[in-house]
Amino acid sequence: MALIQVENLTKIYGKGETAVTALDNVSLSVEAGEFLAVMGPSGCGKSTLLYLMGGLDRPSGGQVIIKDQDLNKLSDDALTRLRRREIGFVFQFYNLIPVLTATENTAMPILLDGARTSKAKAKAREWLEKVGLGDRLNNRPDQLSGGQQQRVAVARALVAEPELILADEPTGNLDTHSSEEIADLLRQVANQWGRAVVMVTHDPNVAAHADRILFLKDGVVVDETITEPQNGNNSELVTEKMREIS
Repeated sequence: MALIQVENLTKIYGKGETAVTALDNVSLSVEAGEFLAVMGPSGCGKSTLLYLMGGLDRPSGGQVIIKDQDLNKLSDDALTRLRRREIGFVFQFYNLIPVLTATENTAMPILLDGARTSKAKAKAREWLEKVGLGDRLNNRPDQLSGGQQQRVAVARALVAEPELILADEPTGNLDTHSSEEIADLLRQVANQWGRAVVMVTHDPNVAAHADRILFLKDGVVVDETITEPQNGNNSELVTEKMREIS
């Protein structure tokens, strides 16, 4: 059984003549420990798909099922609890709180879920050490590089021990070297720590780290590629696919 199942997902913004179809009957599934990348031209529906999968928006039609729970059937409170406990989010601009340390930022999701401060900070430190920031526990975001801030964001996404990580352009604000490091870290999240990772990206080099790549165009899945992690030509193959669908 897939960890997350998307069935005939549709999202329409507006009504009548001004209606815009962002997603049109998209179906996919993601297994535990799988790293899936979603690519496509600007405005193709990539981020819309991710937000619907994470319960951050409601679909116009279709279903998102996470661990046998249909998000459409959950109340707002139940959906909030599911997001907090079962899904970790990583965004392009980190979304860290400037006045908090790396430990305090990382601990925030489980503090909001009722964990004791001491337990939350201990868990935060554990994950910060796992992502390579054991020497930056007490640094605020303005004392960290962009790549380090995104590592804090990844640790924060993992601190509640969710099974699903959703990453929206996680390398979009980083240089090439830091982008590669974050892509490698997300592969570690899937391979070593067994989380399902769904990542939206425009960067073929980053997408090439995934196990599988879906290509969207005009809200529809138009292609799918299974990558070979040991194949040094994956980024070139992804670039060629993007040329074909653009």
